[in-house]
Amino acid sequence: MEVATENTHGDTSGPQEDRCPDNDFGTSKLGTRQYWEDAYQRELETFKDIGDVGEIWFGEGSMSRVLRWMERANIPENAAILDIGTGNGAFLVELAKSGYRNLMGIDYSPASVELAKNILQAEDLTDVTVKEVDFLNSQGELKGFDVCIDKGTFDAVSLNPDNTNQVKKLYVEALQDALKDQGHFAITSCNWTKEQLLDRFNDGFEFVQELPTPSFQFGGKKGNSVTALIFKRVH
Repeated sequence: MEVATENTHGDTSGPQEDRCPDNDFGTSKLGTRQYWEDAYQRELETFKDIGDVGEIWFGEGSMSRVLRWMERANIPENAAILDIGTGNGAFLVELAKSGYRNLMGIDYSPASVELAKNILQAEDLTDVTVKEVDFLNSQGELKGFDVCIDKGTFDAVSLNPDNTNQVKKLYVEALQDALKDQGHFAITSCNWTKEQLLDRFNDGFEFVQELPTPSFQFGGKKGNSVTALIFKRVH
């Protein structure tokens, strides 16, 4: 369930009790399960017809950025790694090709899971696990991960038209449950600024670093259309 939405980085003003405000951008169909099931069903049919794996959200640079961080951070090849909202499984393919052996991808879209499995099989990467799991309602199924990776899934959660604030809180709780103590969380977002993500993940997580992303300059001000941050799970 990776998502590349419009760049909607807004201001960070908001109620003191929730400094990562919910009204920075409106809800959208991109936050619904049906949207992603339809999208990945089309991509699955395209892959079966012509072998096209579909779009890589945020581009290949977003994967390389996280992989470079993992190398610098000496993440071992046997580390338990979870790809949250795996989509077409493109990041799982790159992780496996980089030597990581204990990989799991999850998505709540059955078509996404089937597509990812087909692509992994085509790459002869049969040891990678892909499951149909709703991250927000995983019922304790996801535990003991050394690294959790999100490329756009939290963005999609943020666009959910139903109980928006609640599902974002559920996401943080699910992440807390999934990660080991001192485990790392890598998030790439085009909807949230660094400051907003720091506020959202301030409970149970410690900020480690910001990864460099392409910048732009407009009206004399410099900014980034994508934010990539690393957090550490702390109890």
